[in-house]
Amino acid sequence: MLNSTGELEFSNEVDPEIISQLTSLALSDGKSSAGAPEKTGYPDSVYVMAANIFQGIRIEKSAQKVLIKYGNEPLRSFSESEDQSFQRLSYELAFSALKYQDILETILIDSYIFPSTTIPDHLSSLIIVMLYDFQDRKFQSRVLSDNEESISEVQEVENLLNSFKIKLAAALARCRIKHDALSIYHILPETVRKQELRASTLPLYAWINTCKISPEEVYNNLKRRGYNKVKSVLHIDDKVFAVDQHCYDVLIFPSHLKNDLINIDLFKDYKLIFQDKSRSLAVHSVKALLNMDDDILMVNTGSWYTVAHMSILTNNNTSKVFVCGVQSQAKDPDLKTLFTKMGCKNIEILRETFINIESKDHRLQKVKVILLLPRCSGLGVSNPVEFILNEHEDTEFLKDHSQGGISVDKLHILAQQQYEQLTHAMKFTKAQAVVYCTCSVCPEENEAVVKKALEFQDLGNKVQPYRLSPPVLPLCSLKEIQLSTDKFFRMEPSEITNGCFLSVLTRERDPSETVSVKDVLARAAAKGLLDGIELGKSSKREKKKKKSKTSLTKAATADNGIQMKIAEFLNRETKASANLSETVTKPPLPQENTAQVGASSQTRKHKLAPHPPVPTFMKNTCPSRPRERQTHFIRPRPEDRMVALKPIEIVLPPVFMPFSSPQGIRSWMPTQHLYCHWVAPKALVPTCLPTPSLSRKGEKPKDDTRSSLLRPPRRWL
Repeated sequence: MLNSTGELEFSNEVDPEIISQLTSLALSDGKSSAGAPEKTGYPDSVYVMAANIFQGIRIEKSAQKVLIKYGNEPLRSFSESEDQSFQRLSYELAFSALKYQDILETILIDSYIFPSTTIPDHLSSLIIVMLYDFQDRKFQSRVLSDNEESISEVQEVENLLNSFKIKLAAALARCRIKHDALSIYHILPETVRKQELRASTLPLYAWINTCKISPEEVYNNLKRRGYNKVKSVLHIDDKVFAVDQHCYDVLIFPSHLKNDLINIDLFKDYKLIFQDKSRSLAVHSVKALLNMDDDILMVNTGSWYTVAHMSILTNNNTSKVFVCGVQSQAKDPDLKTLFTKMGCKNIEILRETFINIESKDHRLQKVKVILLLPRCSGLGVSNPVEFILNEHEDTEFLKDHSQGGISVDKLHILAQQQYEQLTHAMKFTKAQAVVYCTCSVCPEENEAVVKKALEFQDLGNKVQPYRLSPPVLPLCSLKEIQLSTDKFFRMEPSEITNGCFLSVLTRERDPSETVSVKDVLARAAAKGLLDGIELGKSSKREKKKKKSKTSLTKAATADNGIQMKIAEFLNRETKASANLSETVTKPPLPQENTAQVGASSQTRKHKLAPHPPVPTFMKNTCPSRPRERQTHFIRPRPEDRMVALKPIEIVLPPVFMPFSSPQGIRSWMPTQHLYCHWVAPKALVPTCLPTPSLSRKGEKPKDDTRSSLLRPPRRWL
C-alpha cells in the first residue's frame, strides 16, 4: 500500500495478489511474448563464471558514489568447461548484468539488502549477476536438474534473494516508475537498445573451407538436410541459407539455426566455419592484390580462423602466410592441430610483436601485402559476446559496449596505437600494399588514422609512396565503394551485418619495373575476371611486353582472349622488323628443327598491279635464288603509312621444285599478264601457320606442289 508520502510500503503480511502485480511489473525488457519459453535459470557453474567475468569488467566508481563494495578475489570454480555454449551463457549473463549495473545496485540498496545483511565483499559480483537473472525470471524459483552439481556460495546467495523477493520486486517497480519506463530495458541508453535490437536479428556468417569441400558440395549437403537456398535470409524462420553478396565463399544463415548447425558434420569437420563477415572481407581484399609468389604478413589477427581463411585462399599459390605476435610456445601444438584439421600448409608463426619486427627482416623479403587488423573499439559490432568468443578479444571490449560508447581518452589511445602500427607497416620497402580493417564506426580510428599515415609517410627512401586504392572484392559492385569521394569501404551496423571499415593502401609502382603476364593473370583471376580460363606461362612474351604497348593500344576490343592473341602476333612482328634488312640481303638460315619446318610456313603479303587477273603464285623457299628473290622486294613502308591490302596466303612445304632449273617454271607459266610485286613483310615468321583472319576465307593450305601449279588462275577477291 501507499503511505502518506506516496511510497510503497510493505508489512510482513502481503496480499498474494499484490505480489503477483509486482512481479508482473518486473519484466526486464518488455520484449517478451506470450509464446516465449519461460526461463528457468542457469547451472551454478554458469553463475560463478559470470560473476568472475563481471568482477573483471565492472564499472569502477569514485569513492563518493560507491554503493556496494566488491572484493578483489575471484570465486573458485569447481568445474571448468571448455564448452562454447557454457562460455556463451556466462558471458551473456555477465554482459547483461554490466549493462544494468547501476539499476541493480540501486535495487539492492533500496530493498535494504545492503547494508542490513552481512555479506562478504567477494560475493557482491555473484549477487549482481544472480539478481539480474532473478528479476528476468519474474522472481520465480529456479528449476534445478537432478544431476547438477551445487556450489555453496550460489546456494547462499539464492536463499538471500528469495528471502527478499517482495522487497526486490517493489524496489524494481519504484525504479521503473521513477524513469517512466515500461521495463528496465527502456532505461538503457538509446544506443544500447538499438544494439540489442540489431543483435536479435543479426544472421550467422560462415565461410567455406574450399580445401576440404567445394561450394556446390556444401549446397547439396545442406539441401539434403532440408535447407533451401534463397536470396535473403532476413525475416525468414525456415531452414534457409544464402550466398553473401561480396564474398563467394561465405554463406548466411538465420540466427535461430545456430544450435542446429553446430551439430552437423559440415561444422564439426571444419568444412564450414562461423566468423564475422568483416574478417572475410579483409582476407578477400588481400587475395585480390596478390601475385602468384607473394607472401602475406598478418598483424593482430585475433581469431586463428582468419589466418586459416587466408591460407586456404592462397592454397594454389606458392605464397606463405606469416603471423606475428604469437609469443607463447604452449599454443603451438594446439595451433598446428587446428591448421592440420583445416588443411592449412603455408602458415609461418613469428614470435615477435609487429612493432619489434625490422622492416628488413630476411624472412619477410617476399612479403608484398600486409593485413593489419588493429585493436579497435569495435563499436560497429552488434553482438559483442559472439565477437569476443569468436575473435578472442579482451573482455574490456564489453565495458564500452555496455555504455554505448567509449571515452575520449581511450579512443585517443587506440587511435595512436593504430597509427603506429600502420606507419610501421608502410616502412616495409618490399611490400606493395597494406590492407587496414577495423570493426569500428568512429572516424578517429578509421579515416583519420589512414589519412594521417599517408600525409606523414616517409618519403626519404627510394621507394614509391603509398596512395589510397578502392578495395577489390569478388562480388562487390562499384556503387558500394565510395569511389567518387574517398575510396574507403564502409558497412554501417544494421539488422543484417556488423559495422566494418576497410582501406587499401597501394604503393605506386616504379615505372622501371615490369609486371609479368603471370602476375597480371593471377591478379585478374583473383578478381574473378578469368572464370574458367587456365593460366599459362610465356617468359619470352613477358620480355617483349614493353615493345608491344603502342601496338596493343590500337587493337582495342572487348574480348580479352582476342586481345591476347593480337598482342602475341604484334610482338612477333615488332621483333622481326628490326631484322628486316638482314633478311633481305641474306638467304634464310637453316631451321633448327626440320620436323617443325615441314609443318610451318612463312607469311608474306602480295600486292596486285592494276592489270588483268593473275594466277596464284607459289612461294619458293629454295636458297639457290637469292638474287632473283631480292629483285622482287620493294622498300618497306613506315608502319604508320602502311596501306591495308587484301593478302592471300599460300602454304608450301620446304621442298625443292620438281624442275631442273628456275627456267622450268617460267616455261610453263603463262607469259602474258603476269605482274607480281612482293611487299617486304615486317617479319619472316617460320613457326606458325597463317591465322584465319589473314588467310583467304575457305581456303586450306595445299601440300601438293604440282597440283597447286596446275590449278587454273583465279581472280583475287
